[in-house]
Amino acid sequence: MDATEATATATARTRGRPRSEAARQAILEATRALLEVTTVRDLTIETIAKQAGVSKSTIYRWWPNKAAIAIDAVEAIMPRSRLAKSKSVSAALTEQLVLLVEHYRGPYGRIVKELIAEGQTDPEVLAAFRDRFLLRRRTVARDLIEYGKSTGEFDAALNSDLACDIIYGPVYYRLLVAHLPLDDEFSRALPKQILVALHHPGIYGFSAHP
Repeated sequence: MDATEATATATARTRGRPRSEAARQAILEATRALLEVTTVRDLTIETIAKQAGVSKSTIYRWWPNKAAIAIDAVEAIMPRSRLAKSKSVSAALTEQLVLLVEHYRGPYGRIVKELIAEGQTDPEVLAAFRDRFLLRRRTVARDLIEYGKSTGEFDAALNSDLACDIIYGPVYYRLLVAHLPLDDEFSRALPKQILVALHHPGIYGFSAHP
């Protein structure tokens, strides 16, 4: 660490948490802006630091590498499954799927594809994508499914882990293979087909007890 970086780090610490959080948000915003014009492979810590107006040491306080920053930058603005009091679990999952498809057919879909591609040759990138993005969101969806089972909205025999794969698998399949588009027709039809299967798991072969 050079003298400039050491001074910047010390200053950030003395100014307290609000200053620290502002720097963190600046890094995430800078990363999102950079990823609109460059690839994950070409992204560097140096360019992120310059864009955000922080030192590299400040970045390394929160993230071990550029992939982790890119993942957090995307994860922060992606839709989540939320269950409002006025909604059923089915409605919450439908809304989340529609929003997910909408986001993935834009620039953030490209970024997610690049992260997954990088992860095929770099185990650390793949682990970061799973831990910082996929598993966080999967846990929320799984909890929703479990809640639906407890209220009787979904069959109690439903295999929740397999249900998560069935819900999101088609989205990632189209995203990565691009054999068919992530269009409005897809986002309307997918939740309907999935919910039929969730309500009748035995018929489709993914109940918890075969």
